[in-house]
Amino acid sequence: MSCSNCKKGEDGNPRGCKSNGNCGTGGCGPMTVFDWLEGVALPTGQTAFDVVEVRFKANRKGFFRRSGGLDVQVGDVIAVESDRGHDIGVVSLRGELVRAQMSAKKVRDDHELKKVLRKATQEDVDLWQKARLREGETMIKSREIIQRLGLRMKLSDVEFQGDGKKVTYYYTSDDRVDFRDLVRELAGAFAVRVEMRQIGARQEAARVGGIGVCGRELCCASWLTDFRSVSTSAARYQQLSLNPQKLAGQCGKLKCCLNFELDQYVESVKEFPSPNAKIKMKEGRAVVFKMDIFKKLVYLLHLDAPASSPVPVSLDDMKELMAMNERGEYPHSLSEFALQEEPDEVDTVYSNVVGQDSLTRFDEQRQKRRKKGGRSGSGGNRNRSNAPKNRDRSEGGAKAQAPAARQKSGGSKPPAKGGDAQNRGRGRSRGGERAPSQPNNQNKKG
Repeated sequence: MSCSNCKKGEDGNPRGCKSNGNCGTGGCGPMTVFDWLEGVALPTGQTAFDVVEVRFKANRKGFFRRSGGLDVQVGDVIAVESDRGHDIGVVSLRGELVRAQMSAKKVRDDHELKKVLRKATQEDVDLWQKARLREGETMIKSREIIQRLGLRMKLSDVEFQGDGKKVTYYYTSDDRVDFRDLVRELAGAFAVRVEMRQIGARQEAARVGGIGVCGRELCCASWLTDFRSVSTSAARYQQLSLNPQKLAGQCGKLKCCLNFELDQYVESVKEFPSPNAKIKMKEGRAVVFKMDIFKKLVYLLHLDAPASSPVPVSLDDMKELMAMNERGEYPHSLSEFALQEEPDEVDTVYSNVVGQDSLTRFDEQRQKRRKKGGRSGSGGNRNRSNAPKNRDRSEGGAKAQAPAARQKSGGSKPPAKGGDAQNRGRGRSRGGERAPSQPNNQNKKG
């Protein structure tokens, strides 16, 4: 009933999986609520809560009532009631914490709750796995049908019911979609009942999953279940750049993590002055450039000195400056209150010993090589390796290479400029000396 990576309990049922829910057995999945009441005995006369939380594909959860005193544990694969059939899921939570989850999600504990039928048998799990394997092919063919019909909608995910008799299509669309023809074609193509369910951009990212800019799995795909509205004021409180490309997540909306530390920032900003505060001085005015709530610093910018840089001032000095302005006192300049920022601890510990972080380290080596390959010596002689090879044609039409000039103590004579092609081909110089002959002309007379 489980894959090779699933951990089994004493009863043989899966208790978790290292494959992060990709085995298809349901005995594993994303992060669930930690049951901190597990192992705590109930008071005398109290019975365990008879509703359990069941997890389905893509972290979709539902609440079902245990019937007939059926005892299930967290991680058990069970069969639950569904529309015209049954579905297969995994128990993710039981006990009194389920009551708290129902209250948080505003689910009523009444007769409308569906029931847990039984623990899943091997036949149920096999049928469920076959239905899960059909989802990939079904999505591809369904997208082709949608494209052929010209509907303006994006199909995000396909989920089969545990018994394989029903399929749910999750899609996103900016406009209303008339999918009556689509439902008829899908039902005829796959011989199943079809349900179309429209979801938002955040829900789509939760079902598809992915890796965020932080390098971890998306919060909505791992543990985040409720999506609260995120506004740009959360970025302003945290003094982040209002760049949509950096603030938006994979869903195209503002990142949900902007709300995680917002309360701490709002509480810390109360101690700081208003961003619109101004300080009057004898030399001009200064405004708040930015604030560092961790170091409790306020950076002031001198308006009458355009070339000046922001001056860091402690929070206590900033309050004193504002108090001086209220009393009608104006400081001479900000240099009296400026702080000398200490270098970071990383700069004092880290030192560039090898030079591997230099971006121009390869260019420096090339420049050294070029210097070595240049002219050397006071006499103006060139290196033999870099001496140009002058080629000329002899009277027979073959190419003959001119020999290099001999080096003498008083300097070498320049090569002959005059003379006809015959003398140049035989290698005679202007001074009357015979130049070294070519290897193939050693036996010939000059």
